[in-house]
Amino acid sequence: MTKEELRAELERQAERYKDVYGGEVTTYAAQTEPERKPWRKRATVQDQAFNQELERMEKELRSEDSP
Repeated sequence: MTKEELRAELERQAERYKDVYGGEVTTYAAQTEPERKPWRKRATVQDQAFNQELERMEKELRSEDSP
């Protein structure tokens, strides 16, 4: 089946659907994939600062615990 035959068949089916069921046929463009995937998100400056502060606090606690 060629592209032209496929297009003609799809148009025929769409017309039949409109005539028989009285419905509308809506076509949509393919959705683009999001640029940033949440599971691959890089740490922001705030996340890095938070992690550094946590590490600093842990070091302070360790140094206080071992006199």
